[in-house]
Amino acid sequence: MPDESVAVTVVVPTYNERENLAPLARRVFTALDPQRAELLIVDDDSPDGTAAAVATLAGSYPIRGLVRCGQRGLATAVITGLRAARGEIAVVMDADLSHPPESIPALLEVLRDPRVQMAVGSRFVPGGEVDLHWPWFRRLNSLAGRLLARPLTPVRDMMSGFFAVRRAELRLDELHPIGYKIALELIVRHGWRNVVEVPITFADRAAGRTKLNAAEQMRYLRHLGRLYTFRLLGSRKTSK
Repeated sequence: MPDESVAVTVVVPTYNERENLAPLARRVFTALDPQRAELLIVDDDSPDGTAAAVATLAGSYPIRGLVRCGQRGLATAVITGLRAARGEIAVVMDADLSHPPESIPALLEVLRDPRVQMAVGSRFVPGGEVDLHWPWFRRLNSLAGRLLARPLTPVRDMMSGFFAVRRAELRLDELHPIGYKIALELIVRHGWRNVVEVPITFADRAAGRTKLNAAEQMRYLRHLGRLYTFRLLGSRKTSK
């Protein structure tokens, strides 16, 4: 059951993000009322002291930390966070400050409409921008990934890791993600069609190193295969 004193839980999956946590917390709780929100860090047993940093920050902010041992992966970390969240609304974002916490209120405002199923912080709608310092190979990788997923959803930034949902509308036991594109998994598995994209300015990470590598790209392709199979089987069932 949601904690009635907490309206919003901000779920942040982490691995070696210690340096980014203090500015993240400061910006999140400038955007949100700390009396009505919490920051939930789901850490994959980082060796850099991320969990210790969370414990220190908990003395100043409403922050909780969950440490997963023996399991890694952004998408499954987010699912763990969604299960443990106390708020009615869950906001998911990255720890590296590429997603602007200042845009969280705009996502929440969109969800005031009960017809909206998800609010997505989008780089690719009018008003959205990508930091000029974002490396060209990351831009190319993002474009290729979006083109491959385009038949699954009309959402322009379906690969965004910055979004807000109502926890009561989630069917977490039906999710089977591989890798890191949890928003796409949620959209396709839930059959969501009323997804509203809120323009954001996407920045390159503030500190640390990107987790994107060839292995993650292969996992994304496997994930797409699962989702296309799911969509195809669903279409066959409805046509009978």
